[in-house]
Amino acid sequence: MNKDSASVEQTLPRGVMLNAYPDSIGKKLADIVEFLKRPELKDAFSLFYILPTFFNSDLDRGFSIIDYDINEELVSPQDLDDLHELGIQIKLDLVLNHLSVRSPQFVDLLQNGNESPYRDFFIDWNAFWKGHGSMGENDHVVPDKEHLEKLFMRKPGLPILKIRFPDGSLQAYWNTFYQKVEFDEITAQDFAHIKGMDPQGASAIAHHIKVVIENKGQLESADMEDIAQCNEGVCKEDIIAAVCHKRDYLGQMDLNARSELVWEFYDETLRKLSEYGAKIIRLDAFAYLHKEPGQSNFFNRPGTWDYLERLRGIAQKYELIVFPEIHAEYGAGIHEEIAQQGYPIYDFFFPGLVINALDRGSNEALLRWIEDIQARGLQTINMLGSHDGIPVLDLKGKQVNGTSRPGLLDDEQIEATLERIIERGGRTKNLYDADGNKIDYYQVNATFFSALGEDEQKLRLARAIQMFMPGVPQVWYLDLFAGTNDYAAAERGRTAGHKEINRTTLKIIDIESGLKRPIVSDQLDLIRLRNTSPAFKGEMKVIETEPHLLHISWQHPEATATLKADLRNHSFTVHQGDGSGEQVLMSFES
Repeated sequence: MNKDSASVEQTLPRGVMLNAYPDSIGKKLADIVEFLKRPELKDAFSLFYILPTFFNSDLDRGFSIIDYDINEELVSPQDLDDLHELGIQIKLDLVLNHLSVRSPQFVDLLQNGNESPYRDFFIDWNAFWKGHGSMGENDHVVPDKEHLEKLFMRKPGLPILKIRFPDGSLQAYWNTFYQKVEFDEITAQDFAHIKGMDPQGASAIAHHIKVVIENKGQLESADMEDIAQCNEGVCKEDIIAAVCHKRDYLGQMDLNARSELVWEFYDETLRKLSEYGAKIIRLDAFAYLHKEPGQSNFFNRPGTWDYLERLRGIAQKYELIVFPEIHAEYGAGIHEEIAQQGYPIYDFFFPGLVINALDRGSNEALLRWIEDIQARGLQTINMLGSHDGIPVLDLKGKQVNGTSRPGLLDDEQIEATLERIIERGGRTKNLYDADGNKIDYYQVNATFFSALGEDEQKLRLARAIQMFMPGVPQVWYLDLFAGTNDYAAAERGRTAGHKEINRTTLKIIDIESGLKRPIVSDQLDLIRLRNTSPAFKGEMKVIETEPHLLHISWQHPEATATLKADLRNHSFTVHQGDGSGEQVLMSFES
């Protein structure tokens, strides 16, 4: 697919973007709105990426969507009106690949089975792999080896969740990300109502099922057959119904993009997001949407491009900017492909490059990436910390069609960066093959401040570098307040609990005390400069310096802004000019 830039280029708005959950500060979005109204925050932010607990959800801190209605416990229409009055544009998520098992569509499937209108809304694993695998002993198809080896896995084992239809049949559905099946305690009383069941038989069934669930985590068809054979005269379907009544699912079920019902759902959702006042839509997990036997089912080509083009057409109808979110190795060049099709991209390379630059005192890798952005005309949204981890895989090189393409950092530097963050308290997230073996690091979870060794001067300089980078700077609320790793939250978290290390909710008292800290006010001064100065509408120039220095200047007829930094001792100055000369706006010594 070739890009017609005149028809598909999407231009991101200017300014600095805040990033937070609706309840990251205080108890609900109204508290963040009040925070943004404070005089200390005047002119700091023009954009706000509100994470998807904005919607009704149940898992993965919002990314398991039940429906795209406003979560009234956290958000009100008045909040959105107030943000509009503040001149702050909204960015929201459309989670393309999946919906919660508690979504109306999946609930209907559980209740009505083959009679559900949503029978094909999700991906029937066995039907998908028919002719490309063989039925295993546990009621699901195992893809042929040549297909299985190509699958890109986000968790150990096959990406399936098994559900039981009302007729008692066990069905496997595609489940790339999180899942959990729980059973309330099963007792003899649960079977007492079944015709032909005696107390002794009910107790035996309850004990047998409890043992099977403890050992396997689920019930297979063979287990139910064994039970039925031991209880002549008792209807197997009645036993199944009693067991299923005690079962509860959690999971993110992959959508079947071959179904037109799914595309009607996307259209309805984008319309709804537009009505909320959103201008930018992040397409979460888009690279997993297109699936086809014989492909990796991660960024399949050309199918992924076809889906994206169709989505962009729907978005344009509602005057929305969409951009795909993806983690992939720099050497794979996927970010370049996306940009060539006219989409903005997330700069997942930037956080690791900054940590490397400040720890090693070298501008080499960071300047190479800046040169890439400028030479290719990439539109980026960059960040230091975020709701997710600090990317590591993204910095790597890659073998592409037999050619080795280098990364932004070599493997030794990546490993050293990773180890330093882990030594400072970070937690790792891994990728797996089909056999459940770890094949690579995916990301490391830590607050950005803790990843820097909780060095305030490093954080100041990191923020200054971000504010002088090309693209739209996105600021994680906790970074602004120099948040540290929350180990207790990481330990008590359930699914994806490691991510809670960087999601501490700030109380109003934390905000009051935080705004008095120099590390907070200094960052706000840098953010305000980027958000308001005409200099950043102009041309960015990188001035050649010694390898341990960084010198960036933005020049516009109305104003100039210049950063001069020493990456070894982390001192820096910021100069501002209005055409008649420059003066020092900020100066920070190590």
